[in-house]
Amino acid sequence: MRVLITGGAGFVGSHLAEALLERGDEVFVLDNLSTGSMDNIQHLKSHPRFHYTIDSVTNEPLLAEMIDRADTVVHLAAAVGVKLIVEAPVHTIETNVHGTEVVLRHANKKKKLVLIASTSEVYGKSTDVPFGEDADLVLGPTTKHRWAYACSKMIDEFLALAYWKERKLPVIIVRLFNTVGPRQTGQYGMVIPNFVRQALAGQPITVFGDGTQSRSFTYVGDVVRAMVALIDEPRAVGQVFNIGNRGEISINALAARIKELTGSSSDIVLVPYDQAYESGFEDMPRRVPDISKISSLVGYAPTVQLDEILTRVIEFFRQQ
Repeated sequence: MRVLITGGAGFVGSHLAEALLERGDEVFVLDNLSTGSMDNIQHLKSHPRFHYTIDSVTNEPLLAEMIDRADTVVHLAAAVGVKLIVEAPVHTIETNVHGTEVVLRHANKKKKLVLIASTSEVYGKSTDVPFGEDADLVLGPTTKHRWAYACSKMIDEFLALAYWKERKLPVIIVRLFNTVGPRQTGQYGMVIPNFVRQALAGQPITVFGDGTQSRSFTYVGDVVRAMVALIDEPRAVGQVFNIGNRGEISINALAARIKELTGSSSDIVLVPYDQAYESGFEDMPRRVPDISKISSLVGYAPTVQLDEILTRVIEFFRQQ
């Protein structure tokens, strides 16, 4: 199979490229390096079935040509991270909505399968945990920029499903729950890389808010394995799937666990949301997936749990 990965030099994209190459596929990466990095794919550049282009999905003639060459498109290119979302809401909305629109429009010309990466952020302030794919999505007001990312990804989902319903373009949507692992940067607010970096440097481990908010973290290898299984499963077309791990931990407990595993002397410091992001910032109290749908369809079950995830990330940062 020939697979085009938009955003393929990013954290998830580079791991997906590895997995596809290992099973014999030919991989084409398109990335403008706005949040991706050549370091992520440096080890793949000499592979005979790996090809990369540094450009944007908004370069439509180039995108159309690359989609024509591919059998499947995995659309990962997006604005990512709460920090980036709060600081650049226009960029976030335009990148996510317009980028997805052009990918779908060009894929539709020859009905190429498109897997769209969405996010657990779309569940918003819902308290109906664990989140199921058909549950209501509850966002805050438009005056809170924090919800711009979730809203833009919801529009991506609506548009992809509309292409499937109206034009029979085969699409699959995955909602990723806090994907973590080696190569992830804390540059855009990702919590585990930031905590690990701070702990190893002996700096204060900064917990935003009161630390009682909880998350469930999924190892990138499990996420990639789930994506590949869905691409191979014809019954997945036209559907939305959570990809995550049911294990849940508060951010306070996460900070304490990272401090313990690194042997760090760092203090754990609470930073109010108003200081960390912006005045009136709203957060999701819990974020836990119901993964029964994807489990029943392709047998997905996460294989790497939190302590092992943290150990691998810590080792990656130590090697850096």
